[in-house]
Amino acid sequence: MIYETNSSRETYELAKTLAGRAKPGDIYTLIGDLGVGKTVFTQGFAAGLGIDGPVNSPTFTILQIYEQGRMPLYHFDVYRIGDVEEMDEIGYEDCFYGDGVCIIEWADLIEEIIPAEACRVTIEKDLQKGMDFRQIRIEGPSGLTDDSE
Repeated sequence: MIYETNSSRETYELAKTLAGRAKPGDIYTLIGDLGVGKTVFTQGFAAGLGIDGPVNSPTFTILQIYEQGRMPLYHFDVYRIGDVEEMDEIGYEDCFYGDGVCIIEWADLIEEIIPAEACRVTIEKDLQKGMDFRQIRIEGPSGLTDDSE
């Protein structure tokens, strides 16, 4: 499905809706250039899980775990991963196959370890449509469908 948002609030709300369908073991990959709204998307997703504390991109720590929602949220930002083997050191498999849901910013950098059943979320800008316009493509299981909105 392809969605268009015209504000960070709309992006946030779309992700919040998506989180309402999330179940343990789901993995959502976030693909997009710097500044397209991956962290805003993650903040909305966290809110949809019932996480009400601050959610920031774990750029330097790689992984942030939020446990206060209806299930744990494992938030990865792999922008600074130099080699996919670093993910082993973090213990990614415990998160990917654990009792929570994963969101992975910059997931294209570790594509070889992403399970095939992951939901791929691609966020793109189109400046001709405005500074706040985003096209959000959601592909794979656990995504939104016309009958789920």
